[in-house]
Amino acid sequence: MGRKTPLFALHQELGARIVDFGGWDMPVQYASQIAEHHAVRRAAGVFDVSHMCVVDLEGPRVRAFLGALLANDVGRLKTPGKALYSCLLNERGGVIDDLIVYFLTESFFRVVVNAGTRDKDLAWIRRHAAAYGVAVTERTDLAMLAIQGPEARARAAQLLAAADREAALALPVFVGRELGGWFVARTGYTGEDGFEIMLPAAAAVPAWRHLNELGVASCGLGARDTLRLEAGMNLYGHEMDESTDPLESGLAWTVALEPPGRAFIGRAPLEAIRAAGGPARKLVGLLLEDRGVLRSHQKVLVAGAGEGEITSGTFSPTLERSIAFARVPAATAGRVQVDIRGKLLNAAVVKPPFVRNGQSLVT
Repeated sequence: MGRKTPLFALHQELGARIVDFGGWDMPVQYASQIAEHHAVRRAAGVFDVSHMCVVDLEGPRVRAFLGALLANDVGRLKTPGKALYSCLLNERGGVIDDLIVYFLTESFFRVVVNAGTRDKDLAWIRRHAAAYGVAVTERTDLAMLAIQGPEARARAAQLLAAADREAALALPVFVGRELGGWFVARTGYTGEDGFEIMLPAAAAVPAWRHLNELGVASCGLGARDTLRLEAGMNLYGHEMDESTDPLESGLAWTVALEPPGRAFIGRAPLEAIRAAGGPARKLVGLLLEDRGVLRSHQKVLVAGAGEGEITSGTFSPTLERSIAFARVPAATAGRVQVDIRGKLLNAAVVKPPFVRNGQSLVT
């Protein structure tokens, strides 16, 4: 038996199919994964993301601590509530995890890390926090809901007291704010607009039921995966891990080498890679041109450049085509072939995302 979120019994009541995900018993789908996917693209869906780990970091040197810990630069965070996406690197430049950090005050930041890496992330953060006198608090008292889709914010705002609704709807993208005891952030993982709401665990089930009454569809991890791949968003353990660095994982934009004096963990190996001309491999999007389905670990053949491997692949409900991420030789361009059960199928190399705000971005 795995860990369970405060919504586990409700998922069972709603008929969800439960699977193990990073040591947690989570809903993969309710009735139809494709219907849940389309609900998010066309209206609104809600996901239980309470398995994610919320960590509060407090102390007068917390900004300096995060400046040394993260590859992205928290110095960019000037406005309270503003969020930043970053990688947490080891000394070799490998990705321990990807995360979101929120600036709340000069002595208080909030970090959200992945469920499957929770224990090692907490150990790593605590190990380095001690030298800065930073207090590390895992918020096990909170649940977390992601409400996503073109109608998500309008519907989710109805969960809030009337006095807080306008403030929630006025939030800029990638900003969070405490409203009525809930932390409401305009972030997501689907390529659609929406909110991620951190709320007391006891409030999660009533909130979910209310969202269902408002026409927000219950959605599982299956739809979340097809949505995030369409949106061109990495998944830890697939597009990145401790054996890969951000430069070969399509995450160079999350590495801030300026200012030059910021000595974050993992900086030296990344500078050496850039000085040598860049990584030998890169992450690309693939659009299958023949009939078939792209899956993780399928071999990618690149004429004149060598081989690569699909890191994530699926059938895209929005595009009605098979799409994938693949790590391939840096010289890869144009078209490749994918080995699917011994048959070579043609695929076009494209730049993710595939879909954003419900619209196709590839042809």
